[in-house]
Order: sequence, then C-alpha cells, then structure tokens
Amino acid sequence: MLEVRYRTARALPLGRAEARSAGVTIRPADAEARFVLRVRSAEGEVAGLPLDRPINTVSGDDRRWIARLGPDEWLIGAPESEADLVANSVASDLGTRAHSLVDVSHRNVGIDVEGLRAAELLNAGCPLDLGETAFPAGRATRTLLGKAEIVLIRRAGPGARYRVECWRSFATYVHGFLKEAAFGIGEG
Repeated sequence: MLEVRYRTARALPLGRAEARSAGVTIRPADAEARFVLRVRSAEGEVAGLPLDRPINTVSGDDRRWIARLGPDEWLIGAPESEADLVANSVASDLGTRAHSLVDVSHRNVGIDVEGLRAAELLNAGCPLDLGETAFPAGRATRTLLGKAEIVLIRRAGPGARYRVECWRSFATYVHGFLKEAAFGIGEG
C-alpha cells in the first residue's frame, strides 16, 4: 500500500491544478506509468500496442499509448495501476528478442494542453510548425519548450489535444511557462 501511495505522489508533482485561459486548458496528467523501450526489430505488438508504426507517431488511446521516437526507441504510457501488467506483457511479447525496458515513471511528468488555441500556446516556446498539415493528430516527437527538452504528442480526437512529457526536474518550469504563455495569447 505504501508503494502505491508513493507512486501516485511521485507521479503528481504539480498537484491537480487546472489552468484555463484564452480557450486553452492546461492540466497535469493523471498518475501514469511510463516506460522507455528499446528493441532493434519493429515488428509485432507489445502489451497490445503496435511497434511497426512510422517514427514520430503515437498509437493507442488516452489510457494506454505508445510513441515511436526513433528507429529503435518507444515511449509507453499506461495507468499507474497497470505498471506491472505492462512490464510483464512487454517482456512476454518480446520473448527472447534482445530488448531494454526501463520504468521512467519517476522521471517523466505529463501535462495535457487542450483547446482551440493550444498550438498557438505551445508555439510560444516550441519552434515546430504545429499546424494540422505539419503536425496532425497521431504525431509525437522530441523538441524544446522554452529551455526544456520535451516529448510532444498530438492526440487524436476532437479539437487540438496535446500531451507535453518532460523530466520531473523541468515540470514546474514547463507548467509555469505554459500558464504564463496562456496570458500572452489573450482572448482575441
């Protein structure tokens, strides 16, 4: 029981504060387990999630997802309660194939950004073209937000929905940056 409490506290360093401004919602993500998977062969599935998608894409849903960040690197997210299940499932699915699966739940923090002007808000500190053509739903990539390295995910679904994944040591900075940038885009 103590480990479950510790995992939840570890996963929610920003609390549950939600900020709304200029038609954009900035909300710390719920407690999630996150894993970095490295495997040479991008064939098949792990934990019910596909490995063979193109680089810089994300698959899955809001509950369980996998982002392919390089030729042999994936970031996997799932509810905190499923951490052991996902780890065991990945190990079982990969069998004897050489791979590395590292639990980075303690390192990563997620922040959800949603709303009509979410791309404009993110562009206050992110140099990527976040337009529908250049960065459509289902995309994921490493980039910068201000002075912090992040993984930016554009989720599928109605409206502009993004997930910003950053290291815990940058979480307060990134969250504060996003809230301050929301003032800059105003209501107009």
